[in-house]
Amino acid sequence: FNRSVQGQYPPGSTIKQIWALAGLHYGVIDPAWTVADPGWYQLPNDERFYRDWKKEGHGDRVGLGTSIEQSCDIYYYELAYKLGIDRLHEFAGPFGFGTLTGIDMTSERSGLMPSREWKQRNYRMPWFPGETVSVGIGQGYMLTTPLQLALATAMIANRGVRPTPRIVKLINGNPLVKPPEQTIDVDDAYWQLIHDGMAAVVHGTRGTGTRINRGLTYRMAGKTGTAQVTGVKQGEEYDAETVALRNRDHGLFVAFAPLENPQIAVAVIVENGEHGSWVAPIARKVIDAYLGVESG
Repeated sequence: FNRSVQGQYPPGSTIKQIWALAGLHYGVIDPAWTVADPGWYQLPNDERFYRDWKKEGHGDRVGLGTSIEQSCDIYYYELAYKLGIDRLHEFAGPFGFGTLTGIDMTSERSGLMPSREWKQRNYRMPWFPGETVSVGIGQGYMLTTPLQLALATAMIANRGVRPTPRIVKLINGNPLVKPPEQTIDVDDAYWQLIHDGMAAVVHGTRGTGTRINRGLTYRMAGKTGTAQVTGVKQGEEYDAETVALRNRDHGLFVAFAPLENPQIAVAVIVENGEHGSWVAPIARKVIDAYLGVESG
């Protein structure tokens, strides 16, 4: 079972920067847009509370950069609600979510980027706003493979250029013709905002991935993620010590480097690894080795 192309996992917060880009691209938000984060979020006319990972919240004015650096859930609950599932589904497609990457391997799985039509076809039920909110933080029905996350991260690094992953370079000494690259047309200023936010994850004063910046000799852009394996009932809190190991959260981290001239994109998932910040050091070791620098 090749987890890199067959394992299907909720992406958790590693998807947030793509939704931020979608919000900017569709004009639903602008770079100055902020939300108040008291630690919880409610939809209009809905009694359910959607919690932030930080119990006390991130403050009264959480902007785009902070939302990525500190992985603010409330920002993305509201953003997903404003975008709606139709635009989320449309924007995710060119990034490769819900489709095969086209890698030259067998048995690749496509993950799942849900839509109204998909739910109606599979469950014969309408799509609900609360399900959109869950997709906003990479939960709910959404599933991705590690390779899809790496490809999407490479596209962010490339500012919209989508390569096709390849294992085989030569056959009988003859180089293979690369498939044509596709490009997402998004304003370059918006790509830069996403790069800046992901850089702050690793290098910012309050970034969720700052534990890996000690001794770092290059600039890295990253995003941590935690994906729930089992749901938590309303009013209850997740406590890893009372949860069976197989039901503990997955830890995720995506990154590319060097920031100014990207050469490598990495996605790491540790099943039941709990926190993306705990997983980030694995990605750093991989990137250090690829760039030929001594790992700190």
